[in-house]
Amino acid sequence: MKQSDLSDRVKATKTGNLTGSCLCGGVRYRIQGLVRDVVNCYCTQCQKTSGHHVAATRVKEKDLFVDAHETLHWYESTPGYKRGFCKQCGGNLFWSRLSDDQISVMAGTIDPPTGLKTVEYIYEEDASDYIEIPKGAG
Repeated sequence: MKQSDLSDRVKATKTGNLTGSCLCGGVRYRIQGLVRDVVNCYCTQCQKTSGHHVAATRVKEKDLFVDAHETLHWYESTPGYKRGFCKQCGGNLFWSRLSDDQISVMAGTIDPPTGLKTVEYIYEEDASDYIEIPKGAG
C-alpha cells in the first residue's frame, strides 16, 4: 500500500496524551489530541534514515508540542518532505510533507504505555531481503 492511499484507510481514532523523546533527551515532546495507530513503512528512505523500517503514528501538527528542541534538526529529504532528528544522538523522530497539517511521529520514541497497535504495512515491495513481513499484513 502506498502512503497516498493510507490516509483514506487509517484514521486517527485514539485520544492521545503521550510524551516522548530521542535517546539523549535533547528533543522531548508531548502529543495532545487524536493519534493514529502505527503504520510500518518499508520504503527506501525510511530504511536509510532508521537502519530498518519505520513504525510511525500520525497526529495533527497543532497537537504536537516540542518542549525541548535544542538538538532538533530538520532535513528536507526530498523536495516538499522533511524529517526531524536529534543532531546529538541521531534519533529519528518526525516525518512530514511540508504541505500537510499532520506529522508522523516515530512510535519507538513515544514513552510507554502508548495504547497503540500496528495496523498497516506500506511499501513492502521495497523491504530488504532480510525482512520477513507477517503473512496477511498490508
